[in-house]
Amino acid sequence: MAKAPHSDDDTPKKKRRGASVMVWVLMAMLIGGLGGFGVTNFGGGVTSIGTVGDRKVDVGDYARSLRQAMDGFSQQIGQPVTLQQAQAIGLDRQVLQQVMDRAALDNEADRIGLSVGDATVASKVSAIPSFQGINGFDRTAYRDVLRQNNMTESSFEAGLRADTARQLLETAITSGLATPQTLTDTIAAWAGEQRGFSLLRLSEKSLTAPLPPRTDADLQAYYQAHIDAYTRPEAKRISYVALLPDSIAKDMAIDEAALKATYDSRLSSYVVPEKRLVERLAFATEADAIAAKARIDAGTPFETLVAERNLTLNDVDMGDVSQKELAAAGDAVFALQEPGVVGPFASAIGPALFRMNAILSAQETSFEQAKPELALEQQLETARKTISDKVEAVDDALAGGATLAEIAKEQGLTLATTDYAPGADDNDTITDYKGFRDTAAKLAEGDFPEAIVLDDGGLVAMELDSTVPPTPLAFDKVKDKVTAAAHDAALAKALSEEAIRIKAAVEAGASLGAFGIVSRTAQIDRQGVVADAPPALLEAVFQMAPNDLRIIETPGFAAVVQLNTISAAATTGEDATALREAIEINAGRAISQDVLQLYTAALTSAAGITLDQAAINAVHAQINN
Repeated sequence: MAKAPHSDDDTPKKKRRGASVMVWVLMAMLIGGLGGFGVTNFGGGVTSIGTVGDRKVDVGDYARSLRQAMDGFSQQIGQPVTLQQAQAIGLDRQVLQQVMDRAALDNEADRIGLSVGDATVASKVSAIPSFQGINGFDRTAYRDVLRQNNMTESSFEAGLRADTARQLLETAITSGLATPQTLTDTIAAWAGEQRGFSLLRLSEKSLTAPLPPRTDADLQAYYQAHIDAYTRPEAKRISYVALLPDSIAKDMAIDEAALKATYDSRLSSYVVPEKRLVERLAFATEADAIAAKARIDAGTPFETLVAERNLTLNDVDMGDVSQKELAAAGDAVFALQEPGVVGPFASAIGPALFRMNAILSAQETSFEQAKPELALEQQLETARKTISDKVEAVDDALAGGATLAEIAKEQGLTLATTDYAPGADDNDTITDYKGFRDTAAKLAEGDFPEAIVLDDGGLVAMELDSTVPPTPLAFDKVKDKVTAAAHDAALAKALSEEAIRIKAAVEAGASLGAFGIVSRTAQIDRQGVVADAPPALLEAVFQMAPNDLRIIETPGFAAVVQLNTISAAATTGEDATALREAIEINAGRAISQDVLQLYTAALTSAAGITLDQAAINAVHAQINN
């Protein structure tokens, strides 16, 4: 069977530690689509991956948390993440630590007898949107949703009860914490401090002497010295057969009657009547509208009348309208040859004035003019159907052991070879297809070719011939790039030398402005942005003392900066108050998280941990399937 490229953009996001874990993990599972991931059969009746004290760590909790973390990371990087990739960055260990931390808190809650009653659990259950019906909580929906996700009412409610108790314990540990005043003062002084500086940007025009021309020998030397930059990465040499809609569309027969029918069905987009951009301001009575028109004739702007009605221009905008759509006002509005106001005229919302702002000429595309576009569209659709009809035959032939050359000959596909290197800018156009790239990335020696349906309806099948080691690109093919890179390198070196000369001269008493146009920034804080300058500029500015000079060099940027002033952070005013409040909230949250982490670590150490690696491996194996 043909395989379509897989993508999954609807994965739930990873939750923060310390949140209402059980409720929201379950909600993500119910709403975000994780219910299809079974966690009830890991073999041998395994129900936990270990214990913390007397508390078992549920195997399903670990499985759901790991899957959710992987999906969240997939969303961040924009592509699916395998378990092996997750393990390579330690994601599985992070999740394991999180579920063990939750178990430690649950174990402590059990030890001290902390729990909540049935009424609290019932209230939480009835508040979950997935369980709501027309008249509120729907018990049938509750049972059905849990059944679909392999859960029982008792296990779900036990999770809610444990989660609520855990929240109470966390609140008890962190609620008494406050951000130290000294910490707030220190951070506010650091974050609110402002500095003023002068900046001399350097460019090729700043040089006292032009850069010397580079000979072919110079370019060859630069090419050899930076050969890694001009080496094509390791590639897969892939033989493939393909049939693409674009390549066969021109040979598809055209159905004239169908073209005309399509044109007629889209006539409104091909024949557009003359229109006007119009605004309509309605009034309660015709007398009010007549008085308003008199004021406009006397010179009052239309915008003033709109504002007096507590409206905006967006509120009165009708967009582009035809004469027919304007009904009674149509003739008068369309009689205007330049912007103006007419009325009052009757409208659906009362007597109104109409302002015409622009004339949109009629547009008509005849059938003959539209025919080439419509024909190509029809041919492409026919080509896709033709290719679709071949997919099963290609699949069957490949399954029967036919070679790619035989497939190409028998089914009319094109046989070709390409050296595919991910990220290389000289890959063949076939690699523009995501389906081709995804399949090529997984292709291994000995894999049998399969029919792959591409995004545009094309068909491709491929096999790996060999691996091509990294290969330097011929100098002639990259000469333009080498020339540009060599120029940039020479310019950067020359600007660096010029910046050193200028800095020394200014330190000896010269004015920075004597060497070019200096831009001055009076006040800027650490969160500020200087247009067309790298972050390194402000980083340097906030490390300098008044009158200090510093050279700023990053790729494509060279400058000399001089610090002029340092202004202490404001301690009064709306902005200063907002800054301090934000610092107190964020610092307090960080302190609470740190305290809770230390508390949890102490609980874990005191209670003791056991892990069932076989159960953990079983979870990993099912995620891999």
